[in-house]
Amino acid sequence: MKDNEKSQISLRLPTRTVEAFDRIAQLLDRDRTWVMSKALDQYLANEGTEILRDAQGLDELDREESVDLDDVLEKARMIVDASDVRHRRAG
Repeated sequence: MKDNEKSQISLRLPTRTVEAFDRIAQLLDRDRTWVMSKALDQYLANEGTEILRDAQGLDELDREESVDLDDVLEKARMIVDASDVRHRRAG
């Protein structure tokens, strides 16, 4: 979907929330839809992005596309051990 394409939705919100959106819209000389769209954009850019990133990581785990932590630790141990051996030989 292109950025300029729009979809209409229906949304039920607490009256106090709608009143807050209306007040902000009035103060900014914008309509309620614009204010709600900006609020949703902010949510998606922050918390929404984190949720999607977590879901992607879980999907990768389900597809076994991840690296096992024990394998990473074992490789790190091997690197440290090899470094220790080189340092002892050098000196």
